Amino acid sequence: MPRYRMTIEYDGRPYKGFQAQADLPTVQGSLERAAHAFCGEDVRVNAAGRTDTGVHALGQVIHIDIEKDWRPQVVRNAINAHLVPEPIAVLDCEIATGDWHARFSATERRYLYRILNRESPPALDRGRVWHVRKPLDAEAMHAAAQTLIGHHDFTTFRDLACQAKSPMKTMDFARVRREGDEVVLEFASRSFLHRQVRSMTGTIAEVGVGRWEVEDVRTALEARDRTACGPVAPADGLYLTAVRY
Repeated sequence: MPRYRMTIEYDGRPYKGFQAQADLPTVQGSLERAAHAFCGEDVRVNAAGRTDTGVHALGQVIHIDIEKDWRPQVVRNAINAHLVPEPIAVLDCEIATGDWHARFSATERRYLYRILNRESPPALDRGRVWHVRKPLDAEAMHAAAQTLIGHHDFTTFRDLACQAKSPMKTMDFARVRREGDEVVLEFASRSFLHRQVRSMTGTIAEVGVGRWEVEDVRTALEARDRTACGPVAPADGLYLTAVRY
């Protein structure tokens, strides 16, 4: 049975997250319906990560197993055709080799968070950025982000509903930079806890507006206490940008 590896992008606004839920719109549910409409099989979509309600993706990776051996470009084009007019697109498709798995074979996941930092609200990017009116100090935010790099207990930035077995994670990369009216945060790790990126972003933003100092972020991390976390950033500005294998 061929395994088809695909990279997809989607606008998370219409969906209650990636994972399929009965009677609720989800990215996984839409993909499985599109695949069934194409091949007539009840296929299960496996993903590198299960994004939350309203979270977007530029480089989510999935796989499906189909009985018939189709050419990858046929699978890509057919699923895209059956996804119209939903804001989900299959960008590429190929046959996976060996025991490759979209989730378990991943060695790194990268997330990006966009903050629109200006007085005027977004018009074209509404629902795709977090609008913060108060000026942000991107350099101070970058310094704060560096305190999160390394192997740590991230309980402070872990949602209470998180089902991960351990709060221990290794943050490989964290960067904050300004691009015109936007402040962009980037994080890379093998895996993340539930709402970890949004929790870290909201806390780092407190440094940006001057309510926290850089060392306050380190103190919060070392507290290993969810109550030490700053405000959680909204889902609007969060994107899963890439998965590496």
